[in-house]
Amino acid sequence: MSTPQSPLHLARRRAVQAVAATGAATLLLVGCGSSGSSDKASSDKGSPSAATTAGASTAAGSPAAPAAGDKRTVKDATGTAVEIPAEPKRIVTLTQEDLDAVLALGLKPAGITNGQGLNEPPAYLKDKVQGIPVVGNLLQPVMDKVIAAKPDLILAGDMQDQQVLKQLREITPATLVTMAPTDDWKLSFRGIGNALNKLEQANKVIADYDAKAVKAGGELGANKGAAVSIVRWNPTGPSWMEKKQFASGVALDMGLTRPKAQDKDGNAHTPALSLEKINEIDGDWLFLSTLTDDGKAALKDVQSKPAYQELGAVKNNHTVTVDGSVWSTRGGPLAADVVIGDIGKALAAK
Repeated sequence: MSTPQSPLHLARRRAVQAVAATGAATLLLVGCGSSGSSDKASSDKGSPSAATTAGASTAAGSPAAPAAGDKRTVKDATGTAVEIPAEPKRIVTLTQEDLDAVLALGLKPAGITNGQGLNEPPAYLKDKVQGIPVVGNLLQPVMDKVIAAKPDLILAGDMQDQQVLKQLREITPATLVTMAPTDDWKLSFRGIGNALNKLEQANKVIADYDAKAVKAGGELGANKGAAVSIVRWNPTGPSWMEKKQFASGVALDMGLTRPKAQDKDGNAHTPALSLEKINEIDGDWLFLSTLTDDGKAALKDVQSKPAYQELGAVKNNHTVTVDGSVWSTRGGPLAADVVIGDIGKALAAK
């Protein structure tokens, strides 16, 4: 996630996507009550409605608060059933998407990792995580630091390293993979909400986001429905984002469109383009992000070249530089709020 993707990496990712297309990212509830409970609910894997249905017994009807020591069983994004505390108190997040979700639900984690491509927490969340111990880099936990955080629940993002997962589950069996490769942020967020016994609140957060996106899109004046190109600049060149990638999804929720060359389903970035194909990144507006210093240097270098200067968005002064550690992530409600703000600030001003 945090580094530019080589063709081999992309090929591996596509293979994982094919296998995990039915991943149960919604962390479905299959039992609640004491640690011995095993009542089963339906397990419609990967379905947002399944998350709502599975969580209905806890989200609706305002049940009594669980007693200390109560457990629930959920299925994580791999379909693995995991017993977790009914009301987790010390949550460790291993990705900024997990962190974003936990903060959006009004909880304070006991440990976090650095942001994507960063050696510090994500800037857009920094004021919300002051004083929280950092236990490693993105999906690269330092086990001694995780142990020191004394977690009763670990949210492990899209962790695929089975050896690391084994080590984490030795610290606490309540370790959940929260994202499958094909899951969008809303699906993952609902699943995390269900795992934290806050599904009803998670659904409200998404409803509020949807309303905000529509309202912001309606305030873009002459730029309503504009075709926005969303690009991450890697050291090897630009990669545009497919339509189901996080930031693209936010733009579409605002009623914007994607350039014809980028009108492709999927939730990944394309392979880096050569200078000869740079016209693929053109649009009414061009949003550019980077994740590394090498990427920033490569972008600065190409901006002086005729091929870049001939892009319509460049000629019209419709290029916007944005934070890659927000725009290039799997996303969450707080990141989505940043993207809405970035788009609104740029397009509503013209």
